[in-house]
Amino acid sequence: MQTSRKHTVRAFTLVEIMIVVAIIALLASIFTSNVIRARKRAQATKVLDDLRTLDGALDLWALETNRQAGDIAQFSDLQPYLKQQNKLNLTGTDVFGQPYGPYSVDVGPKVAAFTFAALSDVAPAEFWSPFY
Repeated sequence: MQTSRKHTVRAFTLVEIMIVVAIIALLASIFTSNVIRARKRAQATKVLDDLRTLDGALDLWALETNRQAGDIAQFSDLQPYLKQQNKLNLTGTDVFGQPYGPYSVDVGPKVAAFTFAALSDVAPAEFWSPFY
């Protein structure tokens, strides 16, 4: 007696696989753009925090050394008023390697033009106020 066995193979078709790959590519492109935007926003926040820290250090330096409005300070004058072993204290530059400054009493440090241009899509001019 002969019995007939029918083997059915269940597999994905090429079209189904291509649709899954297309969906994954679409999700990856959306995720990548959001990650880049979040990274740039974090960089802008770091630069703004550094500017505020430098402004506070400049105020402390001016008070302790009896400086007047318009007196110029060097970064080395402000270093004792910054946290030790901090990247800002060690380099005096922002996340793009641009130096902060110039430092003048009663005029806060300004964001570098290169940094402003690089981060302007996530941080408009009002974000940088009063450091722009």
